[in-house]
Amino acid sequence: MSQTLENRAKPDAATQLDIYRRMIRIERNDDFTRQQIRRGRITAPYYSARGQECIPSAISVLLNDDDKICTIYRGIHDMVAKDMPLRPLWAEICGRVDGTCKGKGGPMHLTHPETGVMVTTGIVGSSMPIANGFGWASLLDGTKQVTVAYFGDGASNIGAFHEALNLASVWKLPVIFVCQNNGFAEHTRYENGTAVDLISKRAIGYGMPGYTVDGNDPLDVYAHAHAAIERARAGEGPTLLECKTFRFMGHVFGDNDAYMSKEEKAAAMDADPLPRFRQKLIDDGIATAEQLDELTTRIEAEVTDAIEFAMACEYPSDDELRRDVFAEEIPA
Repeated sequence: MSQTLENRAKPDAATQLDIYRRMIRIERNDDFTRQQIRRGRITAPYYSARGQECIPSAISVLLNDDDKICTIYRGIHDMVAKDMPLRPLWAEICGRVDGTCKGKGGPMHLTHPETGVMVTTGIVGSSMPIANGFGWASLLDGTKQVTVAYFGDGASNIGAFHEALNLASVWKLPVIFVCQNNGFAEHTRYENGTAVDLISKRAIGYGMPGYTVDGNDPLDVYAHAHAAIERARAGEGPTLLECKTFRFMGHVFGDNDAYMSKEEKAAAMDADPLPRFRQKLIDDGIATAEQLDELTTRIEAEVTDAIEFAMACEYPSDDELRRDVFAEEIPA
């Protein structure tokens, strides 16, 4: 059985509003990205995480700027939730020189160490051993920094998952392993590629807590992430969180998602966690509809500004092809 969390932390009103802000920032950024691709303004591989906004939003609200995340190619929502600035993010998406990787990485290889976004990897599962490296550095430096490794359900079936969780537990690394289980590994349904019914059950084999979380409930994600982060900061080691959700879009932009049944997709979209959480904030008196609309308008303006900034930037010059590959100067 998956473990049951006791002493559940609850976010106050201001924190709930901040979680919602991050969720809307993700959703608006995702929607604008797909718009720009459809209009032909940008050409890039894009892996939408629409429907998964709760997970990184309720986690990032608990992280400090110097806490780190390692994520995957379907991970722009993780970066946006960590409050990565949108101008350099969009410049990178558009392949422009003012992007986070000088326009040479694109949407699959974004980084922004200033906000703790350390790596985006296109290699399935490789976020986990990299996160261990940052966790080991935190132990060596004697800091209280934690690292979050985001990955999908398909990545839980490869060797890096086993190796990373085992070593993190042996060394008691301050790493939180967050599986965003959206039900599909690329084009493969979960049950067709994974034998165990809950990924969180695998935690017992590595001697760490493992929880299955409602990834569509920000308060459930917050409570479990709070416990995992406090455990990591206290030097007690890693935690595995399986956050169950649903991916509204296909594996990659343009995918016809034929492997999803129309009924389950419609049901998931009808239960969209974003409007549901918005209504909760209104019902609980945390914010009015007008205040939330104003917040959305501000975020849309932020995204629009980032897009126009990126479009005005130059493309990298040809001599950048050979830079950032080898050291240009070898120290004496």
